[in-house]
Amino acid sequence: MAKQQQHSLLGQCIAEFIGTGLIIFFGVGCVAALVLAGAEFTQWEVSIVWGFGVTLAIYCTAGVSGAHLNPAVTLALTAFHGFDKAKVAPYILSQLLGAFSAAALVYFLYGPMFAEYELANGIVRGSADGLATAGIFSTYPHASLSFFGAFAVEFAITAMLMFGILALGDENNGAHRGAMNPLLIGILIAVIGGSFGPLTGFAMNPARDFGPKLFAFFAGWDQALTGAKDIPYFIVPILAPIAGACFGGWVYPKVIGAFLPTVGTGCTIPNQCDNSAEEAQI
Repeated sequence: MAKQQQHSLLGQCIAEFIGTGLIIFFGVGCVAALVLAGAEFTQWEVSIVWGFGVTLAIYCTAGVSGAHLNPAVTLALTAFHGFDKAKVAPYILSQLLGAFSAAALVYFLYGPMFAEYELANGIVRGSADGLATAGIFSTYPHASLSFFGAFAVEFAITAMLMFGILALGDENNGAHRGAMNPLLIGILIAVIGGSFGPLTGFAMNPARDFGPKLFAFFAGWDQALTGAKDIPYFIVPILAPIAGACFGGWVYPKVIGAFLPTVGTGCTIPNQCDNSAEEAQI
């Protein structure tokens, strides 16, 4: 039994690695196409690509790991919805490694264009100006936002994300969504990105942001972690999404779940329910 459990956890970690990597592969690839190749994407179109990237990642991996693909979601499910605490560290490590590896892959594929763009625009990668290309990999706040303003944005949008995930995954809440759920989660992310993306880049996911940020730092963007700010900016897309997801995970059963009629299992916790009730998270 112990060997079977270890094998199961290994498969779940592989799924989390692949799923988070797919999000970065499509999302960061889209931003690289916009910045480096002159692709004509609007904010909404970029948001749609990120959202559909998440949808595809969930469809590819939810049957194995539940497709958390986000440390903030994993921690919120653990704190308030009974996810196995023993799986938290392996899940988060797998998510970070997946995001880091996918960022490296995008960099490899777009490598010549990075060099050409920096040369054409006089960008020194290690300087503050290098954030123009470091931002392909991860998020930085709008110039008008303070450190705490950016924290508030990431807290709020991640709380809405987690609230939406639980609402969409709760089969007691409205019509049965079943296989449509990953698509609806992707649309939710796209709507958040289209509404608030210009403020902070709608990170909402510590792995999605810190993994590629760390890669960018190792690849020569010296300001990647700090964002050229006195307080290192990488802290915001880690702590704010975790706090926001935990708030959303706490508030949903209080303000909606508590008033729903009980129909079926209504189970939303990956790997805690039977296969028919298991719902993907991001």
